[in-house]
Amino acid sequence: MARWFEVAGPCERDIHYMLPPTARLPSLERFIRQRNYFVIHAPRQTGKTTAMLALAKELTQSEQYAAVVVSVEVGSAFSHDIAGAEAAILDTWRDTIAVRLPADLQPPDWGYGAPGQRIRSSLQAWAQHCRLPIVLFIDEIDSIENEVLISVLRQLHDGYPNRPQNFPSSLGLIGMRDVRDYKVASGGSGRLNTASPFNIKVRSLTMRDFNAAEVAELYQQHTDDTGQVFTEEASQLVYDLTLGQPWLVNALAKEIVEELVTDTKVAITVEHVNKAKEVLILRKDTPE
Repeated sequence: MARWFEVAGPCERDIHYMLPPTARLPSLERFIRQRNYFVIHAPRQTGKTTAMLALAKELTQSEQYAAVVVSVEVGSAFSHDIAGAEAAILDTWRDTIAVRLPADLQPPDWGYGAPGQRIRSSLQAWAQHCRLPIVLFIDEIDSIENEVLISVLRQLHDGYPNRPQNFPSSLGLIGMRDVRDYKVASGGSGRLNTASPFNIKVRSLTMRDFNAAEVAELYQQHTDDTGQVFTEEASQLVYDLTLGQPWLVNALAKEIVEELVTDTKVAITVEHVNKAKEVLILRKDTPE
């Protein structure tokens, strides 16, 4: 099956060129063994979700954890409605878990209690029901704000001392900003202090960009599949232009091999990279 350079979301190993997704976050398995809660932040299209999906799959396949990536993005439509946000979030989590975890690790029916308690009580019920410790990665955490964000963080804080039998054993918040930078009010200047309401995090991790060797390694996968070579100079120029930002690294390659140089017998050179750069600039392409 053909593989492609991906610029529109999480990578899938069978159809996309991709590097080992967790290599740029080497400390996570230690944090998980220590039952830690942590924050992972980086700009869009850096590979956060791809890495977390891969790690969750590995952890679940190890038969030591029930690990899954869920999102709170649907709650962003309910910035002042805690009950509405909780219901939307938990319904989406239920659907996601049904797809990503085997039947014997599924949660029981969510027990909707009082608004402001539903996420905590539902995660508690799942942890009590599940035969394995739960590792939960909550994606798009900074898409919610105002009262909803405060409520979610406080519920996680409230359940934390009860782990692992009665709450997720380890938990990661995934977003574009560190927890101390989450806005309390839309358009406001208020900030959440790290001391409250999520002072339980052990570490905030920034997912790094590719280094020059990793850019060359990614492009080598295309060469291995198609025979089309990226010259050493071309690969180095991509790194120099992008500083290894994953979306830009993929976007330049995608423009080159799918539009500018479709003949795989033709090697990719510095000139091709410069042409692709100009195309992206003129189109004003940016990570979404």
